[in-house]
Amino acid sequence: MRKYAVIYQSVLLENLQYAANVAIGFFTYFVFIFIFIKLWGYMYRTPEELIAGYTKEQMIWYVMMTEMLYFGSNANVVAGEVAGDIRGGNIAYRINRPYHYTLYILTKYTGEWSVRLPMYAAVAAVIGAVMVGPLPRFRLITLPVMALCVILGITINAVFKLCISLFSFWIEDTAPFQWLYNKLILVVGIMFPVEIFPKALQPLLKLTPIYTVCYGPAKLIVDFSPAKCLEIVAAQVVYLAVGCGLMVLIYRKGVRKLYVNGG
Repeated sequence: MRKYAVIYQSVLLENLQYAANVAIGFFTYFVFIFIFIKLWGYMYRTPEELIAGYTKEQMIWYVMMTEMLYFGSNANVVAGEVAGDIRGGNIAYRINRPYHYTLYILTKYTGEWSVRLPMYAAVAAVIGAVMVGPLPRFRLITLPVMALCVILGITINAVFKLCISLFSFWIEDTAPFQWLYNKLILVVGIMFPVEIFPKALQPLLKLTPIYTVCYGPAKLIVDFSPAKCLEIVAAQVVYLAVGCGLMVLIYRKGVRKLYVNGG
Protein backbone atom coordinates (compact mmCIF):
# COMPACT_ATOMS: atom_id res chain seq x y z
CA MET A 1 0.00 0.00 0.00
CA ARG A 2 2.93 2.34 0.59
CA LYS A 3 3.78 2.52 -3.11
CA TYR A 4 0.22 3.56 -3.95
CA ALA A 5 0.36 6.19 -1.23
CA VAL A 6 3.53 7.57 -2.83
CA ILE A 7 1.83 7.61 -6.25
CA TYR A 8 -1.18 9.42 -4.79
CA GLN A 9 0.99 11.98 -3.01
CA SER A 10 3.10 12.74 -6.09
CA VAL A 11 0.04 13.15 -8.33
CA LEU A 12 -1.70 15.29 -5.71
CA LEU A 13 1.28 17.63 -5.37
CA GLU A 14 1.63 17.85 -9.14
CA ASN A 15 -2.04 18.80 -9.59
CA LEU A 16 -1.88 21.33 -6.76
CA GLN A 17 0.77 23.21 -8.74
CA TYR A 18 -1.62 23.53 -11.66
CA ALA A 19 -4.82 24.02 -9.66
CA ALA A 20 -5.42 27.35 -11.41
CA ASN A 21 -6.01 25.46 -14.66
CA VAL A 22 -9.08 23.86 -13.10
CA ALA A 23 -10.71 27.29 -12.87
CA ILE A 24 -11.00 27.36 -16.66
CA GLY A 25 -13.84 24.85 -16.44
CA PHE A 26 -15.80 26.93 -13.91
CA PHE A 27 -17.38 29.03 -16.67
CA THR A 28 -18.78 25.96 -18.44
CA TYR A 29 -20.09 24.64 -15.14
CA PHE A 30 -21.75 27.99 -14.38
CA VAL A 31 -23.42 28.08 -17.82
CA PHE A 32 -24.89 24.60 -17.28
CA ILE A 33 -26.17 25.50 -13.83
CA PHE A 34 -27.61 28.83 -14.99
CA ILE A 35 -29.58 27.06 -17.74
CA PHE A 36 -30.98 24.48 -15.33
CA ILE A 37 -31.89 27.13 -12.77
CA LYS A 38 -33.95 28.92 -15.42
CA LEU A 39 -35.41 25.64 -16.71
CA TRP A 40 -36.61 24.36 -13.37
CA GLY A 41 -37.70 27.85 -12.36
CA TYR A 42 -40.01 27.82 -15.38
CA MET A 43 -41.31 24.28 -14.72
CA TYR A 44 -42.24 24.99 -11.10
CA ARG A 45 -45.33 27.19 -11.07
CA THR A 46 -44.98 27.97 -7.37
CA PRO A 47 -42.01 27.59 -4.98
CA GLU A 48 -44.10 25.22 -2.82
CA GLU A 49 -44.91 22.85 -5.70
CA LEU A 50 -43.42 19.35 -5.64
CA ILE A 51 -42.22 17.47 -8.74
CA ALA A 52 -41.43 13.80 -8.07
CA GLY A 53 -41.22 14.67 -4.38
CA TYR A 54 -38.64 17.46 -4.87
CA THR A 55 -39.13 21.14 -4.15
CA LYS A 56 -37.72 23.61 -6.64
CA GLU A 57 -34.70 24.28 -4.42
CA GLN A 58 -34.03 20.57 -3.96
CA MET A 59 -34.31 19.86 -7.70
CA ILE A 60 -31.87 22.65 -8.59
CA TRP A 61 -29.46 21.61 -5.86
CA TYR A 62 -29.69 18.01 -7.09
CA VAL A 63 -28.62 19.05 -10.59
CA MET A 64 -25.89 21.26 -9.14
CA MET A 65 -24.49 18.35 -7.13
CA THR A 66 -24.57 15.85 -10.00
CA GLU A 67 -22.95 18.36 -12.34
CA MET A 68 -20.36 19.08 -9.65
CA LEU A 69 -19.53 15.36 -9.52
CA TYR A 70 -19.33 15.20 -13.32
CA PHE A 71 -17.08 18.23 -13.76
CA GLY A 72 -15.13 17.74 -10.54
CA SER A 73 -14.26 14.09 -11.11
CA ASN A 74 -13.56 14.18 -14.88
CA ALA A 75 -13.55 10.40 -15.15
CA ASN A 76 -12.92 10.58 -18.89
CA VAL A 77 -9.19 10.87 -18.17
CA VAL A 78 -9.27 7.26 -16.92
CA ALA A 79 -10.83 6.01 -20.13
CA GLY A 80 -8.46 8.02 -22.30
CA GLU A 81 -5.28 6.98 -20.51
CA VAL A 82 -6.07 3.25 -20.37
CA ALA A 83 -7.25 3.05 -23.97
CA GLY A 84 -4.23 5.07 -25.08
CA ASP A 85 -1.80 2.83 -23.21
CA ILE A 86 -3.24 -0.30 -24.79
CA ARG A 87 -3.49 1.03 -28.33
CA GLY A 88 -0.10 2.73 -28.16
CA GLY A 89 1.71 -0.25 -26.67
CA ASN A 90 2.74 1.45 -23.40
CA ILE A 91 0.84 -1.23 -21.51
CA ALA A 92 3.65 -3.69 -22.34
CA TYR A 93 6.03 -1.59 -20.22
CA ARG A 94 3.64 -0.70 -17.44
CA ILE A 95 2.49 -4.24 -16.65
CA ASN A 96 6.07 -5.06 -15.61
CA ARG A 97 6.25 -2.25 -13.07
CA PRO A 98 6.14 -3.11 -9.33
CA TYR A 99 2.45 -2.26 -9.03
CA HIS A 100 -0.85 -3.47 -10.41
CA TYR A 101 -1.67 -1.43 -13.49
CA THR A 102 -5.37 -0.91 -12.73
CA LEU A 103 -4.69 0.13 -9.12
CA TYR A 104 -2.03 2.53 -10.39
CA ILE A 105 -4.57 4.15 -12.73
CA LEU A 106 -7.19 4.43 -9.98
CA THR A 107 -4.66 5.83 -7.49
CA LYS A 108 -3.42 8.38 -10.00
CA TYR A 109 -6.99 9.37 -10.82
CA THR A 110 -7.81 9.77 -7.12
CA GLY A 111 -4.93 12.21 -6.76
CA GLU A 112 -6.33 14.22 -9.67
CA TRP A 113 -9.92 14.53 -8.48
CA SER A 114 -8.75 15.23 -4.91
CA VAL A 115 -7.78 18.67 -6.23
CA ARG A 116 -10.58 19.24 -8.74
CA LEU A 117 -13.60 18.12 -6.72
CA PRO A 118 -13.17 20.38 -3.64
CA MET A 119 -12.75 23.37 -5.95
CA TYR A 120 -15.95 22.58 -7.83
CA ALA A 121 -17.73 21.88 -4.54
CA ALA A 122 -16.79 25.35 -3.30
CA VAL A 123 -18.00 26.94 -6.54
CA ALA A 124 -21.26 24.98 -6.37
CA ALA A 125 -21.83 26.08 -2.77
CA VAL A 126 -21.32 29.75 -3.68
CA ILE A 127 -23.53 29.61 -6.78
CA GLY A 128 -26.24 27.75 -4.89
CA ALA A 129 -26.20 30.11 -1.92
CA VAL A 130 -26.38 33.20 -4.15
CA MET A 131 -28.75 32.09 -6.92
CA VAL A 132 -30.92 29.44 -5.23
CA GLY A 133 -30.70 29.86 -1.48
CA PRO A 134 -29.57 27.55 1.33
CA LEU A 135 -30.02 23.83 0.86
CA PRO A 136 -33.24 22.78 2.64
CA ARG A 137 -32.85 20.46 5.63
CA PHE A 138 -29.08 20.22 5.21
CA ARG A 139 -27.36 19.04 8.39
CA LEU A 140 -23.64 19.49 8.84
CA ILE A 141 -23.38 16.36 11.01
CA THR A 142 -24.21 14.19 7.98
CA LEU A 143 -21.33 15.64 5.91
CA PRO A 144 -18.83 12.78 6.60
CA VAL A 145 -21.33 10.17 5.40
CA MET A 146 -22.11 12.26 2.33
CA ALA A 147 -18.40 12.59 1.58
CA LEU A 148 -17.99 8.80 1.83
CA CYS A 149 -20.90 8.28 -0.54
CA VAL A 150 -19.41 10.77 -3.01
CA ILE A 151 -15.99 9.05 -2.92
CA LEU A 152 -17.56 5.64 -3.46
CA GLY A 153 -19.63 6.95 -6.36
CA ILE A 154 -16.63 8.52 -8.08
CA THR A 155 -14.57 5.35 -7.62
CA ILE A 156 -17.35 3.11 -8.97
CA ASN A 157 -17.68 5.32 -12.04
CA ALA A 158 -13.91 5.18 -12.65
CA VAL A 159 -13.85 1.39 -12.23
CA PHE A 160 -16.57 0.84 -14.81
CA LYS A 161 -15.03 3.28 -17.27
CA LEU A 162 -11.72 1.48 -16.78
CA CYS A 163 -13.44 -1.85 -17.48
CA ILE A 164 -14.80 -0.50 -20.75
CA SER A 165 -11.37 0.80 -21.77
CA LEU A 166 -9.75 -2.55 -20.98
CA PHE A 167 -11.74 -4.05 -23.85
CA SER A 168 -9.20 -2.25 -26.04
CA PHE A 169 -7.20 -5.47 -25.71
CA TRP A 170 -9.73 -6.95 -28.15
CA ILE A 171 -11.48 -3.93 -29.73
CA GLU A 172 -9.45 -1.19 -31.38
CA ASP A 173 -11.76 1.65 -30.37
CA THR A 174 -13.90 1.57 -27.22
CA ALA A 175 -14.96 5.23 -27.55
CA PRO A 176 -18.51 4.37 -28.76
CA PHE A 177 -19.10 2.25 -25.64
CA GLN A 178 -17.74 5.04 -23.44
CA TRP A 179 -20.08 7.46 -25.21
CA LEU A 180 -23.10 5.25 -24.54
CA TYR A 181 -22.14 4.85 -20.89
CA ASN A 182 -21.57 8.60 -20.47
CA LYS A 183 -24.91 9.49 -22.07
CA LEU A 184 -26.72 6.97 -19.87
CA ILE A 185 -25.22 8.55 -16.77
CA LEU A 186 -25.79 12.09 -18.07
CA VAL A 187 -29.40 11.83 -19.19
CA VAL A 188 -30.79 9.45 -16.59
CA GLY A 189 -28.74 10.25 -13.51
CA ILE A 190 -27.24 13.72 -13.78
CA MET A 191 -29.97 15.77 -15.44
CA PHE A 192 -32.93 14.09 -13.70
CA PRO A 193 -33.32 12.10 -10.46
CA VAL A 194 -34.61 8.54 -10.60
CA GLU A 195 -37.99 9.53 -9.10
CA ILE A 196 -38.91 11.63 -12.13
CA PHE A 197 -39.08 8.56 -14.39
CA PRO A 198 -42.10 6.20 -14.58
CA LYS A 199 -42.49 4.00 -11.51
CA ALA A 200 -42.20 0.88 -13.65
CA LEU A 201 -38.66 1.92 -14.68
CA GLN A 202 -37.41 3.01 -11.28
CA PRO A 203 -36.58 -0.49 -9.94
CA LEU A 204 -34.64 -1.18 -13.14
CA LEU A 205 -32.73 2.10 -12.88
CA LYS A 206 -31.78 1.26 -9.30
CA LEU A 207 -30.00 -1.85 -10.59
CA THR A 208 -27.75 0.22 -12.88
CA PRO A 209 -24.57 2.18 -11.98
CA ILE A 210 -26.66 5.36 -12.12
CA TYR A 211 -28.05 4.63 -8.67
CA THR A 212 -24.61 4.47 -7.07
CA VAL A 213 -22.57 6.88 -9.21
CA CYS A 214 -24.55 10.11 -9.30
CA TYR A 215 -28.10 9.71 -8.02
CA GLY A 216 -27.16 8.26 -4.63
CA PRO A 217 -24.62 10.91 -3.55
CA ALA A 218 -26.77 13.80 -4.82
CA LYS A 219 -29.92 12.39 -3.21
CA LEU A 220 -28.24 12.18 0.20
CA ILE A 221 -26.99 15.75 -0.12
CA VAL A 222 -30.39 17.26 -0.95
CA ASP A 223 -32.62 14.95 1.10
CA PHE A 224 -30.69 12.92 3.67
CA SER A 225 -32.30 10.09 5.60
CA PRO A 226 -30.58 7.29 7.57
CA ALA A 227 -32.57 4.54 5.81
CA LYS A 228 -31.77 5.93 2.35
CA CYS A 229 -28.13 6.33 3.35
CA LEU A 230 -27.82 2.66 4.36
CA GLU A 231 -29.55 1.56 1.17
CA ILE A 232 -27.30 3.63 -1.10
CA VAL A 233 -24.02 2.82 0.68
CA ALA A 234 -24.88 -0.90 0.67
CA ALA A 235 -25.57 -0.74 -3.07
CA GLN A 236 -22.30 1.14 -3.60
CA VAL A 237 -20.30 -1.49 -1.72
CA VAL A 238 -21.85 -4.26 -3.83
CA TYR A 239 -21.27 -2.37 -7.08
CA LEU A 240 -17.69 -1.55 -6.14
CA ALA A 241 -16.95 -5.20 -5.35
CA VAL A 242 -18.54 -6.39 -8.59
CA GLY A 243 -16.82 -3.69 -10.62
CA CYS A 244 -13.40 -4.44 -9.15
CA GLY A 245 -13.91 -8.13 -9.78
CA LEU A 246 -14.76 -7.47 -13.42
CA MET A 247 -11.84 -5.09 -13.74
CA VAL A 248 -9.32 -7.64 -12.48
CA LEU A 249 -10.84 -10.42 -14.60
CA ILE A 250 -10.82 -8.39 -17.83
CA TYR A 251 -7.30 -7.14 -17.13
CA ARG A 252 -5.93 -10.66 -16.52
CA LYS A 253 -7.49 -11.98 -19.71
CA GLY A 254 -6.20 -8.99 -21.65
CA VAL A 255 -2.64 -9.38 -20.33
CA ARG A 256 -2.75 -13.10 -21.08
CA LYS A 257 -3.78 -12.29 -24.64
CA LEU A 258 -0.92 -9.80 -24.85
CA TYR A 259 1.63 -12.42 -23.75
CA VAL A 260 0.25 -15.02 -26.15
CA ASN A 261 0.59 -12.58 -29.05
CA GLY A 262 4.13 -11.72 -28.06
CA GLY A 263 3.48 -8.33 -26.43
